[in-house]
Amino acid sequence: MFNFRLKVFYTVARRLNFTKAGEELLISQPAVTKHIKELESQFNLALFDRKGNKIALSPAGKVLLKHVEEIHEIYRQIEFDLNQFNKTLKGTLHVGSSTSITQYVLPSLLAQFHSMHRDVKVELLNGNSEQIEQALLNKTIELGIIESKSKRREIHYTPFLKDEIVLVCSSKNGSIKKDEIHPEDLKNIQLLMREPGSGTLEVIADALKQKGIGLSDLKVEMQLGSTEAIKSYLQHSNCMAFISIHAIYNELENNMLKVIEIKKMPIHRNFYFITPQGPEMGLPALFIQFLVRNHKV
Repeated sequence: MFNFRLKVFYTVARRLNFTKAGEELLISQPAVTKHIKELESQFNLALFDRKGNKIALSPAGKVLLKHVEEIHEIYRQIEFDLNQFNKTLKGTLHVGSSTSITQYVLPSLLAQFHSMHRDVKVELLNGNSEQIEQALLNKTIELGIIESKSKRREIHYTPFLKDEIVLVCSSKNGSIKKDEIHPEDLKNIQLLMREPGSGTLEVIADALKQKGIGLSDLKVEMQLGSTEAIKSYLQHSNCMAFISIHAIYNELENNMLKVIEIKKMPIHRNFYFITPQGPEMGLPALFIQFLVRNHKV
């Protein structure tokens, strides 16, 4: 339903690359160029500034992108509202989620959702919490699910699922002889941490701060970009790491990892849905309702 020429412009504006836009739209790069030139001729304005092999939106292009995003959202809402009369739900929903949520929470729920709503296509973007928030602000996605709440004014945060972050190590780790430590003991332990921008790292830093401990006080052996990488590293070292309980059910059951309690320092948090400020409507509202009703506590 969305005007194809505007769709081409919208894709190029997001990608800032004619070739990648063509691959996404399943058309040739010359066809992409043709559509953009016809739009520029129609408005008698350059929509992109070309500098060698790189392009950037011109001032006119930025204005057009703002309006195209609004038109795109209106079309999506029209499709959703009218399909409800036929009791059909169709369209594409762009969702972004933090790495741990993508790996350990969403897969089974996405399979259930697809079985119930086969005409709704979910495109999933994976990244850390900071990247998902930025994708929402850039309108690359309509809905995000993240591991922390940074309280950006432009974003509405809705609690989704309770989580606990626990300190774990390999079951074969011989460097620790007890199953409970004090917060101060963390300063003498080799630790693995997630990368800057990770929601998990932000929550850990807040919990440590309440105990008078800064991240700079810790012995961080390495920062890794995924929970899977951390779990694998733990199997080959005497390090410890803070990991979501949702991510280690299998390893605990198979006695590959063990939890080390930290006295009087539980780390609880919520996973959050993030949407632009305003009421949730259309496919994002449908997806949120489904996840809330079907997730396992």
